[in-house]
Amino acid sequence: MKGRSAIPELPEVETVRLELAPWLTGAVIIGAALLDARPGPKYAGLERAVGRRITAVNRRGKFLLLPLDSGDELIIHLGMTGVLSPQPTSHLRVKLELDATPSALYFRDTRRFGRFLVVPAGDYTSLPTLAALGPEPLGPDFYPAQFAKALRVKTAIKTHLLSQRPVAGVGNIYADEALWRARIHPLMPSAHLSAQSVACLCQAIKEVLRESLEAHGTTLSDYRTVNGEAGGFGSFLQVYGRAGEPCLRCGRTIERLVVAGRGTHHCPHCQQLPAQ
Repeated sequence: MKGRSAIPELPEVETVRLELAPWLTGAVIIGAALLDARPGPKYAGLERAVGRRITAVNRRGKFLLLPLDSGDELIIHLGMTGVLSPQPTSHLRVKLELDATPSALYFRDTRRFGRFLVVPAGDYTSLPTLAALGPEPLGPDFYPAQFAKALRVKTAIKTHLLSQRPVAGVGNIYADEALWRARIHPLMPSAHLSAQSVACLCQAIKEVLRESLEAHGTTLSDYRTVNGEAGGFGSFLQVYGRAGEPCLRCGRTIERLVVAGRGTHHCPHCQQLPAQ
């Protein structure tokens, strides 16, 4: 899977959050500079962070949320190639100077899909995806009955998962993995899933995210932890990125199709699409 890129999902972003929290919580931002970033909505309001204290490092879905003591919130989205590090490197977009050790946080983003901006706390009008997120999959609000209500749409289940509305933080990698575990075809209309299938998918999502989080996420190409390490879950992927290889459950060949513009991997034997 070398060279393939993917947007960091819940396990990757949560790994980054866990590393940032002891360092940044309580730190004062004494300087904020755009380096090689184009001014615009992706980097708006950084000047409002200067002189403010970071009171926590939170996460919602794939977003990092850092509340400031001014009532503002610093929002970071890694995009496809974003990396946060205390060390300067290439393709730097933002530098925060801190009254902490290490004394600087750098945001590297080769392909410029990430975000690093300050907004009034809770005001996500410029971030509609964040505003519309479903429940956190590892929290108490994600359970089969609630999930079933969120799936009452005719959209393909893979497409609906990628929208972030039925559950937050599940992207291309873990949607494929969870659907394989639950034996659900990615093109199955969400509303056609049985109660048993919904419960199996709910459990599969929780399991694969927890397992990946324990391995510090999945690195395909760009993702790194704050400490510069690659995630270790790639060697445990059951279906994602394995097109042409045998299914680890039944031995049939894994196939790849495109769903919602994303490469999607499934086993045609284990994940059959019922005749309409």
